[in-house]
Amino acid sequence: MLKIASPDIIHKTDIGGIRVGLNDEEEVENAFLEILDNVRTHLPRAVIYGVDVQEMAEKGKELIIGCSQDIQFGPLVMFGAGGIYVNFLKDVSFRLAPMTRKDVADLIAETKMGTLLRGVRGEEPSDVEAIEDTILRISKLVTDFEDIVELDINPAFAYERGKGISAVDVKITIGGE
Repeated sequence: MLKIASPDIIHKTDIGGIRVGLNDEEEVENAFLEILDNVRTHLPRAVIYGVDVQEMAEKGKELIIGCSQDIQFGPLVMFGAGGIYVNFLKDVSFRLAPMTRKDVADLIAETKMGTLLRGVRGEEPSDVEAIEDTILRISKLVTDFEDIVELDINPAFAYERGKGISAVDVKITIGGE
């Protein structure tokens, strides 16, 4: 997989900044040139650090896990349906950090994605324990490091029970005085 590396491009798929399923050197070269051309066409002033080469993650249920700093309350952790549909589905829930395992279980259960993760229509349940562990660790991270203004894992792929999760795209914004 090739993915544009730029602090100015948040939604890479919207501008053709990602290419997947590349099978040989020629496809990689063509995809690289297409990505750069797409960025220059859509965002000609974008700062480009380069094009990242990444291993393709096995597809799973697409999640979003994130955090932002609330001025009054501190770190606010988010969980829900992720991927390219996150803004359309609006299936997310929030909790203040630090969190307990029960807080995390409640956070997940409040979403439709939480129901899907338990397995529907014969699907195997997802690795909810791995998802809970990840959210707990993020809760601790953003509690311990107040300079983290935003953290966004979108998508994270959830796999069947016992197979974990994979963070596919991560953005962290650091602030401070």
